Amino acid sequence: MKCLVIVCHPLRESLCGSLAAEAVSYLKTAGHSVEVRDLHEERFDPRLSAEERQSYYAERFAGNALSEEIKSLTETEMLVLVFPAWWFGFPAVLKGWFGRVWAPGHAYNHAADLSALKPKLQNLKQAYAITTMGSPWWVDYFVMLKPVYRTLRFALLGACAPKCRFKMISFYKCEKVSASRYEGFVTRIKKLLN
Repeated sequence: MKCLVIVCHPLRESLCGSLAAEAVSYLKTAGHSVEVRDLHEERFDPRLSAEERQSYYAERFAGNALSEEIKSLTETEMLVLVFPAWWFGFPAVLKGWFGRVWAPGHAYNHAADLSALKPKLQNLKQAYAITTMGSPWWVDYFVMLKPVYRTLRFALLGACAPKCRFKMISFYKCEKVSASRYEGFVTRIKKLLN
């Protein structure tokens, strides 16, 4: 499959960076065509410009500066997101990537009466999120009700690729990482992507 891996962590030597490398290695070994985009390394600008925002409901989205990123998204069959969940949300750069690259006319279309969005990511068959979180699992599940999962599954993919299969795994209590916990999580990544 044509696979796009989005990595979002400011530190290259982070746990996220290591987990992303494990995922990319596994995907390549499995024979997938893999494109890796490290948003921090590429210095992706998360700020939606005034011109881009004004064009959200125009006939054509003003995304010339994003043509390469949009092309990667619209052509991919498998999307893998690797990022830390900070304060039970997305890092600012990843949130900006969603706001700018998942654009009207490319990821979705507006309905004429501005009712439900019309999905356009027809190629996207599978999406996976691999996250790190400092909290224990039960806080994410029972206190916060899995906000990152719900936003990805129901807001983004629900609107833009509703038939896409989605799964997410999180490395909880990530400040304390033993070799055995790390290896166990890498095994989970391989099962996830298999």
